[in-house]
Amino acid sequence: MSTSFQNIKGTFDILPDAYTDDGGTRVAASAEWRHVEATVRDVMRRHNFEEIRTPVLEPTELVARGVGESTDIVQKEMFAFERSDTQYVLRPEITAPVVRSFLQHHLDQRGGVQKLFYIGPCFRAEQPQKGRYRQFHQFGIEVLGADQPRADAETIAVLMAVCEALGLSDLRLRLNTLGTPERREEYVAALQDYLAPHADELSETSRRRLEQNPLRILDTKVEHEQALLRDAPTLIDFVSDESLAHYDEVKGLLGDLGVEYDEDPHLVRGLDYYTETTFELEHPGLGAQSALAGGGRYDRLAEVLGSDDPVPAVGFAAGMERLFLALDAAKADRPGAATPDVFIAALGDEAEAWCFRTAQELRAGGLHVAHDLMGRSLKAQMKEANRQNAPYAMIIGGNELEAGAATVKEMESGEQEDVPFDDLVEYLKEHVAARS
Repeated sequence: MSTSFQNIKGTFDILPDAYTDDGGTRVAASAEWRHVEATVRDVMRRHNFEEIRTPVLEPTELVARGVGESTDIVQKEMFAFERSDTQYVLRPEITAPVVRSFLQHHLDQRGGVQKLFYIGPCFRAEQPQKGRYRQFHQFGIEVLGADQPRADAETIAVLMAVCEALGLSDLRLRLNTLGTPERREEYVAALQDYLAPHADELSETSRRRLEQNPLRILDTKVEHEQALLRDAPTLIDFVSDESLAHYDEVKGLLGDLGVEYDEDPHLVRGLDYYTETTFELEHPGLGAQSALAGGGRYDRLAEVLGSDDPVPAVGFAAGMERLFLALDAAKADRPGAATPDVFIAALGDEAEAWCFRTAQELRAGGLHVAHDLMGRSLKAQMKEANRQNAPYAMIIGGNELEAGAATVKEMESGEQEDVPFDDLVEYLKEHVAARS
């Protein structure tokens, strides 16, 4: 079977089985996605985070103000459209929507620090490449209302805990401080003064950034620009004593937790809302685009979005597609496809009707049950039971209906036992549990 319709470039389907997309990238099976999501949720539960879900559709102004007008996201990468004189956008990230929701629903009135996590899709009009899609998925956390360095350190610790739970190692944590926006403006002026005489040596992208957002030049991957930046002024030389004290305490707390890091004075991240601590987690299996996750503190974002009062906050976002690439490179254990506990094979119309009802009863008892829906022969049904890796097959025909007992076959050994209908649920639950 086939169709002329295809998924849109830069998107992908998540299927029961893993497959390789047109770009040569392995797309994880749905069971692998569920495993990662369940692991994230378990780590969040242990760290006392609550889930928040926001719409994929947000006002364009929210993203522009939150992320920053001069960022690549707003300038080039938004899926935006207009309806009834209102501008909308498919969210390119989830931090600004979470802060919008926090303010709109007065979550501060719940009392204390709000520790929220999310898992969901985002959209950016990027050129698709390995690990980069136009629809992609993120998980992340936002800690709202906490200004202490402990919140920064715990945010990083949560990210590391997720990676550890998934079996990832060989990670590199890059760390920096951006200080306050006021001090950062002083640094931007110094950076512009340093780079202006070298403008002719810069790429077209960097020349544009020199005028609009000079900090983004620090992210350059162009070798001769990286060499030029080695003698550039560093942001940390412009950071206040208060910001340095905050940063030093974060580093001390990470040391207490045994979290290793590399200080990187050129790490600024690509979003305008970051202040103070910023960080990025890399994995060598991702190649040149090695960033797996990133985050930092964003104490001014709530005010940018219209809050009368500041809301100190810190968080991170991790790309799930990039996480799967890292898991592939690390050859980490992956869950297999879910298999039924029992496959029911029916012989004849009367047996099929009985099996249809009984399958529902077994499922209500907590069992994972598969049965034939095609009226195939017993041989074909047993072949299907093997294909689905069912440990048990239950065979029902006229003789079984007359005797009031099902033939239950242990597929690996071939041993069979007649089990009264009334005992089926408990019998199967007991034997399935014994295998786990």
